[in-house]
Amino acid sequence: MKDCGNPLPFRLQIGEDAIVDLHERLARTRFADEPPDQSLEQHWRYGTNNRWLRELLGFWRESFDWRAEEAALNRFPQYRVDIDGQRIHFLHVAAAPGQLPSRPLLLLHGWPGSVFEFLELIPLLSQQRDEENLFPENYTLIVASLPGFGLSFTPGQQRVPLQRMGDLLHALMHKVLGYPSYLIQGGDWGSFIASDLAFRYPKQVEAVHLNFLPLRRDALLLPENEHPEEARYAGELATFLREEAGYQAIQGTRPQTLAYALTDSPAGLAAWIGEKFQRWSDCSNTPEEVIARSRILANISLYWFTAAIGSSFWPYYTRARTPWFLPAGEAIEVPMGYCQFPREILKPPQRLAERSYRRIVRWTEAERGGHFAALEQPEVLAHEIRASFAR
Repeated sequence: MKDCGNPLPFRLQIGEDAIVDLHERLARTRFADEPPDQSLEQHWRYGTNNRWLRELLGFWRESFDWRAEEAALNRFPQYRVDIDGQRIHFLHVAAAPGQLPSRPLLLLHGWPGSVFEFLELIPLLSQQRDEENLFPENYTLIVASLPGFGLSFTPGQQRVPLQRMGDLLHALMHKVLGYPSYLIQGGDWGSFIASDLAFRYPKQVEAVHLNFLPLRRDALLLPENEHPEEARYAGELATFLREEAGYQAIQGTRPQTLAYALTDSPAGLAAWIGEKFQRWSDCSNTPEEVIARSRILANISLYWFTAAIGSSFWPYYTRARTPWFLPAGEAIEVPMGYCQFPREILKPPQRLAERSYRRIVRWTEAERGGHFAALEQPEVLAHEIRASFAR
């Protein structure tokens, strides 16, 4: 890594004119018609539910307090640093004094997430809250906006693939912040980056914890004599690729075309992202059953105000055009802990995971929760992270 600048303190403060512009655009929303059977049943069979979207946009325009969400984020120390021409935003939260010296823990979100996912998780990991004193370590947290996402985006910034994102984040930890070694927790794209860094930098990455498993989805990787769990996973994967992967197809082939629409229309952006909160969370009908509406809108608003939705598509585009991060026949030797939430997008069996992760130190199946674990089940996730990294 050639050029690493000095971190500069940062405080999020969106201009009032941008908020006024958002409200004006929301007031002019032209809603699409939807099939009558979706309206009557209020389901999501064909995509985002019309009634739900109308209620969300009304709340966004009339009741949502963006300044309160800004303040929630600004309670934690934030910085920006330029690394090889990429601007990286991160929170750096010191651990409360504990019985053990703290270790640095890098928290990584995915798409369509952001650093807003972690606001409830941060105090659970940086302050001692384990009454039984089973896992007495607190962690110094580095919560990074992925390169090209949210506050790690500037207009005209070079788009980078996942491995390049990993190199930038490794430089942040190792060169900018000076940590000789560190831990990583990730879900969604964060799990890809965590796993890639564990493979390429095993001396610096002490261990990883994942709440999503980035395994190759080639059918040929499944053994000929299928175990029942592998057969279950093969069916789950086939359903996902047939019914749920449309967003990947457009984001991975024509990201720029979609970016125009979602950068211009907050209603379109909310429909595109909101559908993923509904489909991937552990809810029966609407995502607000398990995630606060204000936090859903904080996440969507950050994409809107930073105009970073187009650049956030880039991992989908580059993943389809670059080799898999783990070469054939290779495996990750760094200790790995995993918590599988029941409404996760895909739930590979441990037998299959062991082909890519040789040192699985903890494998847990949670009772509740989905893809957005830090938002839906922060206490469960914090406990699993502590248990996986226990010394």
